[in-house]
Amino acid sequence: MSNAAIIAIAIGAAVVLGALAFITTARRSDVRGAGALSAETRQRDRSARRARADVEGTTTRADDAPSSTGLTAAEVEQAGREARKPSLPVPAASAAPAPWVPPDPELIGVSRRQFFNKATITLTSTGIGAFAAAGFVAFLWPTATGGFGQDVTVGKLQDIIDGARSNAGFFYAPSARAWITEYPSDALPKAEAVYPTNIYAGMANYGIVALYQKCPHLGCRVPECATSGWFECPCHGSQYNRVGEKKAGPAPRGMDHFPISVDGGGNVTIATGTVVNGAVIGTNTTGQEAEGPHCIGGGSGGH
Repeated sequence: MSNAAIIAIAIGAAVVLGALAFITTARRSDVRGAGALSAETRQRDRSARRARADVEGTTTRADDAPSSTGLTAAEVEQAGREARKPSLPVPAASAAPAPWVPPDPELIGVSRRQFFNKATITLTSTGIGAFAAAGFVAFLWPTATGGFGQDVTVGKLQDIIDGARSNAGFFYAPSARAWITEYPSDALPKAEAVYPTNIYAGMANYGIVALYQKCPHLGCRVPECATSGWFECPCHGSQYNRVGEKKAGPAPRGMDHFPISVDGGGNVTIATGTVVNGAVIGTNTTGQEAEGPHCIGGGSGGH
């Protein structure tokens, strides 16, 4: 056999033996890893158990031996445990409940929210009560005189007539929102057939008429026109003669009237709370035509 063959056989045998050794070592590791103990470990465990048994036997014999008090150690330990247990309180003897006494309302506390709620209710109730009382008193109390919508005294009759004559026939009473003009006495027969009694009385008895300044068309304030001697509305061109009868423009009637009265001292009072509709379209009791140029465009016969 050649040297090469011998070497090859030796190498193969070494490989096989090495593989067997590796497999055997791996199996031992797996077994030990699964919980197997080595012989040395098992020997140490047996020695420890024997030592523990010897100690316990000695302790048991010592515990069973009576002490100087006549008790064994186990009994002494049991007595100590009993002494260390917490003691439960002894229930007190039951007694009859005390009678209920209602609390004093003055001593009961009031929270912040309760205080504000009560204050809000009190103030609201007080305000409503005061408002109702004021309205009741105002309803019963006689109303003051002198404001528009009531009887308004505008001055002496003669002073008003003089003022109108000095101002192209027109006198304005701002507190009554009214124009006052003279009514010609020769036109009274026609006026009696046209105007209601409360308006005709002022014309016949005092020679004047009181005209509401508001235009019957859309409510604009109607000024006088000194050149034409008429009232001429600047809003839509309605025109009226000096006693308020419609002459031109879109107004549906003549200027509205207020009843007037004069007391014994000559004071003229206008009843601004009573508005009497003006004369119908086409009324012309005075026959007055324009006395000069118009302040507003248009003229007699316009629409």
